[in-house]
Amino acid sequence: MSTLAHTMMTARTADSGLSAPGELDRYPYGEARPSDRIGTPSWDGGDAELGRVGRRAAGSRGRGLHGQLVQQLGQMIVSGDLGADRPLVPEEIGQRFEVSRTVVRESLRVLEAKGLVSARPNVGTRVRPVSDWNLLDPDIIEWRAFGPQRDDQRRELAELRWTIEPLAARLAAGHGREDVQQRLGDMVEIMGHALGQGDAITFSRADAEFHSLLIQLAGNRMLEHLSGIVSAALQVSGAPVTGCDRPSDASLAHHGRIVDALANGDPIAAETAVRQLLTVHPEVERVVPAPREH
Repeated sequence: MSTLAHTMMTARTADSGLSAPGELDRYPYGEARPSDRIGTPSWDGGDAELGRVGRRAAGSRGRGLHGQLVQQLGQMIVSGDLGADRPLVPEEIGQRFEVSRTVVRESLRVLEAKGLVSARPNVGTRVRPVSDWNLLDPDIIEWRAFGPQRDDQRRELAELRWTIEPLAARLAAGHGREDVQQRLGDMVEIMGHALGQGDAITFSRADAEFHSLLIQLAGNRMLEHLSGIVSAALQVSGAPVTGCDRPSDASLAHHGRIVDALANGDPIAAETAVRQLLTVHPEVERVVPAPREH
């Protein structure tokens, strides 16, 4: 076993946000520890939409108040609690979340970069329509996957992965980078060990690393920019969408076939193995075409 594989099996970084073996595998922002929360806002009164924020847990995935406020406002916009063209007054946000102007300003800048809000002179900051959002942003993918659009988000992710990953596997088979192929093999070894131990968290970490490496191995820089989408798809929880979503012998076997096909320099076999992996779960077969016959 390589050093990398051993490290991933035995160590977890303190700031990873992952649970210890045996604990629930869930996204950390769903429940924040009281000490991590932004001061409870009192958004009561005539504004019914904004008033809902008081009943939601503040996000904990970001670092500090800035990250928490981005999470909170982002979730509210994506969920529809703050509708399109809704004005966002920085002073009001600061008062109601008990954060400084600097925190509010920087948070709104992050949301603007994601296409969720726009700031214009004499108009102020307003929520933008869905058509303007950067739907490929990993944060927005996550927020949609936990909101009212969860079913659409998971279907769209499955369809997008069906397009990206088989192509990446076909291209990767012609590159023959032994170092990356070794790491792919390490990930399969880690997944097998985690499956035997019932450790879903380590399995999912190795799985995410596997798919990221696969796209990197394709040697296409534009595809590499899409690797964050695949990572986000693997990290969002909920009902299974593909064979990667829950540890299983079938999923492990398909990952192994991908590694074997890449080692043999067989692009058709690599592409087919990925398509089979992505259609392990019946749900996917209803939203993507059946694998092609070669």
